[in-house]
Amino acid sequence: MTAPATSAPGARTSSPLDEALTGYLDHLAVERGLAANTLGAYRRDLRRYVDFLLNHRIGDPAAVTEADVTNFLAAIRTGDDGAARLSASSAARHVVAVRGFHRFLLLEGRTATDPAGQVQPPSQPKRLPKAISLDAVERVLGAAGPPETPTGLRDRALLELLYGCGARISEAVGCAIDDLDLGSGLVRLRGKGDKERIVPIGSYAVAAVDAYLVRGRAALAVRGKGSPAVFLNARGGPLSRQSAWAVLAGAADRAGLSGRVSPHTLRHSFATHLLEGGADVRVVQELLGHASVTTTQLYTRVTADTLREVYVAAHPRALRAEEAAHSADPSLSTRRRAD
Repeated sequence: MTAPATSAPGARTSSPLDEALTGYLDHLAVERGLAANTLGAYRRDLRRYVDFLLNHRIGDPAAVTEADVTNFLAAIRTGDDGAARLSASSAARHVVAVRGFHRFLLLEGRTATDPAGQVQPPSQPKRLPKAISLDAVERVLGAAGPPETPTGLRDRALLELLYGCGARISEAVGCAIDDLDLGSGLVRLRGKGDKERIVPIGSYAVAAVDAYLVRGRAALAVRGKGSPAVFLNARGGPLSRQSAWAVLAGAADRAGLSGRVSPHTLRHSFATHLLEGGADVRVVQELLGHASVTTTQLYTRVTADTLREVYVAAHPRALRAEEAAHSADPSLSTRRRAD
């Protein structure tokens, strides 16, 4: 006679919560057809969630409350559940998985409520845009490439355009000859959602683009099939985003800049330098093609020195205080300059 099967010593009996998780993962794999890597991520995130509940003696999905979901979120942020603590972005991914799990159980009739429906993912800190100094920008532009070659002229024109109007890399490489009005110093850009905007470009960018069109583009165009794109590759076709990125990376390397300089770095620098020069944030919003001014306001960082200079120049009593201090101690201004 065959002996009845027994659980291995220390093995945990499958709970209704475990079974619910298995059913949800099967749903994701079969009905939604998620890729293996995506499914694996859901499995890991939800396994941590289920283990947390089981360790708190909650084995039935119908017994889970909103407080339990919130406690799980707090635990994975601090590592109090015994696993590694998670960043806001990783914790947000877990919350999304948990919400999908409970929504599935509600729709399947396994539970009468959705305890995770009102639990919000943790807000992620906004990363401030990275900008480089004007001197660094000029070094990059100066290292664009040999001006006597068609590709060197193209590279200089591309980088001048990126910084001259804050264009995204996709907008720059998507620019056609008909989008340029160099006589008026304007260019038409097609941004996200295929939205168009017409923006000014500086005289340096106008001169660089004009030099490329006159002395460089024709030599590249004869090798292609008549592309209307402004920026062409060595075969006469439109320059790709990847190739444009490589142009900037090469110039930054030759300029001796440490760290990663991307096309967005020039865009961020364009916005930052405008705002530091006194441009209105809503004007910068229009130039960048941002749908919301909130996005543009990320660029409004200013240094403590800039704040102090503006304050002293604009506030009448602050100005008099500075003057009084200088009268009382003439060496004060010298010491401040030395600082």
